[in-house]
Amino acid sequence: MEATKIQKEIAEIKKEIAKLKNEIAKIVVGQEKVIDGLLRGLLSNGHVLIEGVPGIAKTLIVRALAMASGCEFSRIQFTVDLLPTDIIGITGYSEKHGLHVIKGPIFANFVMADEVNRAPPKTQSALLEAMQEKQSTIGNQTFKLSPPFFVMATQNPIESSGTYPLPEAQLDRFLFKLFINYPVLDDEQLILKQNMTLRDFTDYKIKAVISARKLIKMQEFVKSIHISKDVEKYIVRLVDATRNPVSYNLKLGKYIEYGVSPRASIGLYIASKADALLNGHAFVTPQNVKNVAHDVFRHRLLINYEGQADEIKTDQIITEILSKVKVP
Repeated sequence: MEATKIQKEIAEIKKEIAKLKNEIAKIVVGQEKVIDGLLRGLLSNGHVLIEGVPGIAKTLIVRALAMASGCEFSRIQFTVDLLPTDIIGITGYSEKHGLHVIKGPIFANFVMADEVNRAPPKTQSALLEAMQEKQSTIGNQTFKLSPPFFVMATQNPIESSGTYPLPEAQLDRFLFKLFINYPVLDDEQLILKQNMTLRDFTDYKIKAVISARKLIKMQEFVKSIHISKDVEKYIVRLVDATRNPVSYNLKLGKYIEYGVSPRASIGLYIASKADALLNGHAFVTPQNVKNVAHDVFRHRLLINYEGQADEIKTDQIITEILSKVKVP
């Protein structure tokens, strides 16, 4: 693709993304960092895990994003008694239709998996298999999930009783893990008037400013963003630092139980391209890699018992890695 054509396409996508943000802002107050993270994940054709206390607009953000994107939205409330068939669907029978398939809520473009750690592992795996394979099996039939397919799962960091933490192998399926925090004072004041308790979702008149087809084209375009060999080496060195901390003189390296997987390398590669696109660039810089490193590594870097006892956070280790690994 010619350079001028690429820049023209980037400018067009930036306009579309700005429209999306404007529509979301009609109903969601603040949370720009989380919205940017979700957009990066969406453009990267990945899935996002969000951790945050209840009542801070997690569901609202995804619902607004789905509507503004012209996509179908569904929400699954994960509970202890939720079955895999409650997610993927069942094979039913009626006199009129005989055996027929009833598809579950997984068959949507944007799926909100609320408090995913409340369901038992077998049910979690039904969702995570669909995320990985982009298909789901009901009875003896396999159905492709319609693109774009984007899952945002949430975890509640406060309540741990009656929960089944996601195993590391399953956490690895998420491209990002994001934290959503309390709003700042000015935003909270706006929330007093602009909230879903006093008004209905339809009152905000969110329009579909793009289409599912356009979103798929954006995801394809992300792949064409250029990344140099030097930046590729930088990505590989960042990943290697999590596995061989002594080689990079990491003070917090003694707290690492296991480094990140090859999926982290792939995640940094594609997510840094999405970040470059969102910033209007046709090529990836080391700063784009840094912008997404915490979100990609956060749930993949495992801390040992000593680190847990000393209350070391993965973000502290990631920050040190970014400061110690040389930028090309």
